[in-house]
Amino acid sequence: MKELRLRRIFAKDGRAVIVACDHAGFMGVVQGLEQPETLIDALVESGVDAVLTTLGIARRFGSRMGKLGLILRVDGGATMRSPVQSPLQTIFSIEDACRLGADAVICMGMIGYPEEPSSLQNLTLLVGEAEKWGMPVVAEMLVRPAEGPCTAEDLAFAMRVGVELGADVIKASYAGPPQAYRAARRACYRPVVVLGGEKVNDEGEMLLAISNALEAGADGVAIGRNVWQHANPAGVCRALVALVHGGASVDQACRVIGALG
Repeated sequence: MKELRLRRIFAKDGRAVIVACDHAGFMGVVQGLEQPETLIDALVESGVDAVLTTLGIARRFGSRMGKLGLILRVDGGATMRSPVQSPLQTIFSIEDACRLGADAVICMGMIGYPEEPSSLQNLTLLVGEAEKWGMPVVAEMLVRPAEGPCTAEDLAFAMRVGVELGADVIKASYAGPPQAYRAARRACYRPVVVLGGEKVNDEGEMLLAISNALEAGADGVAIGRNVWQHANPAGVCRALVALVHGGASVDQACRVIGALG
């Protein structure tokens, strides 16, 4: 059952373009997500593989998602306005995900953060429950370095922890140089999709990082703000599809965005 569900997220080439739009569950009204139905319609037309979203969006707009794979965010516990950032909790069940027709669930694994103990406990318990239902688990592995910027070695540590706790897919950032990331990727024996992170002003920079990650062994991307906060979300989606599935160069992918602007 897991393999069937994962085939609705990963294309025949073993890669995936996932658009993450789960941010409003923590951030409230977010620029670019004011009308989720508009974004969902654009994603369906663009050729991306899957959407990562909240129970609310999946329940209200699931009928518009067509053949998009559905990854459901199941953890949380507070919003960005909370005076106290409580430990992360699993707030939706695998049964909830099954009722919505989800193809996978996702939760955080926060290495080096105050939330590390609760997030890893959540991940472990979620993996055990998901196994009963044949539901794949995606672990979003964030890592806070002891000092300086995040390195490929930091990512290797976080990604390996995620798969050792039973995750079927890892969502994590990219850190170069490519040869260091390649070594980190080899140490993670499950598929890895690269997260988009903060909004960038130069899409060429983002696409170059994705291209480097793919060449070094990443299996796809999970991009949020750099899609739906862009002036041309559909163009960015098609550029990502061209880069991930079509073997396009960074320059060719940039031209796709411009051609659809």
